[in-house]
Amino acid sequence: MNIIQKYPVNNLGYNFVDKKYIPKGKDEYHLRNLQNRNGIVHRKLTKQEIGALVHNRNTSDDWNKVFVTKSFNPELVKNCKFYGLVRIGKLEPFYLEFHNLRMPVGLYNSTIISCDLGNNVCIDNVNYLSHYIIGNEVMIANVNELATTDYAKFGNGIVKDGEEEKTRVWMELCNENGGRKVIPFNGMLAGDAYLWSKYRDDEALLNRFTEFTEARFDKQRGYYGKIGDRTVIKNCKIIKDVWVGTDAYFKGANKLKNITVNSDENRTSQIGEGCELVNGIVGYGCRIFYGVKAVRFVMASHSQLKYGARLINSYLGNNSTISCCEVLNSLIFPAHEQHHNNSFLCAALVMGQSNMAAGATIGSNHNSRSPDGEIVAGRGFWPGLCVSLKHNSKFASFCIIAKGDFPAELNIPIPFSLISNDVANEKLVVMPGYWFMYNMYALTRNARKYTDRDRRTEKIQYIEYDFLAPDTINELFDALKILSALKPDAAGTAEITGWENNSHKTAILKIPQSILIFKELIRYYGIRELFHHIQKNKFSNFDELKKTVSAKIQRNEWLNIGGQLIQKTAIEKVKRNISSGKVKSWDELHDFYRQQGVAYTADKLDHGYTSLLEILNITPKQFTPALLKQSLQEALNTREWMCKGIYDSRAKDYSSPFRKMVYDTNAEMDKVLGRLDDNSFIQEQLGELNEMKKQVKAIVKRMKL
Repeated sequence: MNIIQKYPVNNLGYNFVDKKYIPKGKDEYHLRNLQNRNGIVHRKLTKQEIGALVHNRNTSDDWNKVFVTKSFNPELVKNCKFYGLVRIGKLEPFYLEFHNLRMPVGLYNSTIISCDLGNNVCIDNVNYLSHYIIGNEVMIANVNELATTDYAKFGNGIVKDGEEEKTRVWMELCNENGGRKVIPFNGMLAGDAYLWSKYRDDEALLNRFTEFTEARFDKQRGYYGKIGDRTVIKNCKIIKDVWVGTDAYFKGANKLKNITVNSDENRTSQIGEGCELVNGIVGYGCRIFYGVKAVRFVMASHSQLKYGARLINSYLGNNSTISCCEVLNSLIFPAHEQHHNNSFLCAALVMGQSNMAAGATIGSNHNSRSPDGEIVAGRGFWPGLCVSLKHNSKFASFCIIAKGDFPAELNIPIPFSLISNDVANEKLVVMPGYWFMYNMYALTRNARKYTDRDRRTEKIQYIEYDFLAPDTINELFDALKILSALKPDAAGTAEITGWENNSHKTAILKIPQSILIFKELIRYYGIRELFHHIQKNKFSNFDELKKTVSAKIQRNEWLNIGGQLIQKTAIEKVKRNISSGKVKSWDELHDFYRQQGVAYTADKLDHGYTSLLEILNITPKQFTPALLKQSLQEALNTREWMCKGIYDSRAKDYSSPFRKMVYDTNAEMDKVLGRLDDNSFIQEQLGELNEMKKQVKAIVKRMKL
């Protein structure tokens, strides 16, 4: 049966915190007083004001516990019930308007228990408002319950005084069995979640991460919920243990419980109709609309959930969008797109710049006798229409998967590949370098799109969006070793085993073309980094350049840490420093990310230069002015080839008869699609090519190459 306890009504609004949890010499309001920094000076009510309040059908258990400001107007408080200590800011005869919602300043038709209210708030028909600190010019209308408990954690996975460890909230990332679970906290970055979930064999590291999180928050009971200035909340049902920043907008939410919603005047967050969010963190500038369900989650800044999306036991990276889908037990790095009603993503590590097509089922239930394992997908992951993948599978960067059911686990080590399933011949087919042969437009445009759409104002982690970067270049070197060991037939095809968990062989297509393309891309990447370095520093001769580049031969390993590329040696060092106590907090780890971001350009230059030497099979001494001049010209040739590929891959949309057949005339097609020659992205790429030609010519002249 339900256990309903009875207490004297004059206790309502008091004893918020059990006395045994209140520090010696403090009262139940000591944390509330620390939290409330609005600077409003309060006074007691006058007899005349109490009379006016009673006349307006207001009640209080003790009018001496209701405090107001000098500018208080009792005529703007009607039909309210007050319990406990209530402090009210100034109320003036105005009305506030937001998105056609017009509300008079004041308190109306509400039950208010032990709250602090800022200046000129509008509160109407809030059935139960308990233990909240509310900012200035906040508008709240038609809310069933807006309350805070004494053990509120606001979505952070911490344990309060007197609570058992089993009450802690964890996020079970990447794997359904909980073996990679992490503790969510406000301010968690994708890099944090990755380091914590990845290195499970390092017990000291894991313990330190738990200590970092515990130290970040106070175990004391008695913190009030907060609603920041200018936040608007209307037509919501239950809002419990929720901390809200300024300028947020909630409308029609069903249930918000134990969450933090970060928002400010420049990065406003919104939660819309029918949403239910429990045990999570919402980052700055997020949008959550139309029946979304999220439980045990973190949404990084400027991410979106829409149209019935479900996000459970998952981390969603910055600038990502999920709609109409279900996502479970996943760690998703920044710039992820997942739309359409029947997509499903389960138990996965998706390393950014990814796109899930309609009907894609990533992670099956179940293909083993235990909870599902995990899928690891490098950045640029793109499963096509109705793709079905099994746990465990692993994909190199920028793999695109053709429509089909893949019945066995896959391990694809070559980046930029098209993967398809030849059912008739019972064969997996992989085409390395697909993007560069057939879809340069999409590959290049996506890199620019992700950069343009990065709305973060606080870029603690430097996110790499270029498809040619230290991680993919290293993968290309590894791919060259694999491809060079194969013996293709006259059509350029060879077969290999070990890429699919069955006895079938995998066909690798266009091997000679792929080898040539991969080598050209590595050379282009290396000289491009030198080109940028020369442009930045305006060297007058080759010797000046040579003194600034590394003389070492070894090409460094790199890791994708939440979308930020960092050298493996630096990660190993910071892990040791965390375990030993040299790095003492999440903030210090975030400083490490910042430092790596500052050093990235120089580190990338070293990597580009060593990659160039390696692919040319020369030493630093053999890199001469003549070779630099030749390499710059080859880079221009590669850039021209890329621009041609960009144009040609887009032109197919205008020349294919199956694309054109829905238009009666070319004029109609141009009106719908826009003229090919007017395509702004293509024109931009051609403009950059022309500028690069001018700059290379100037470099050759200035450095006397």
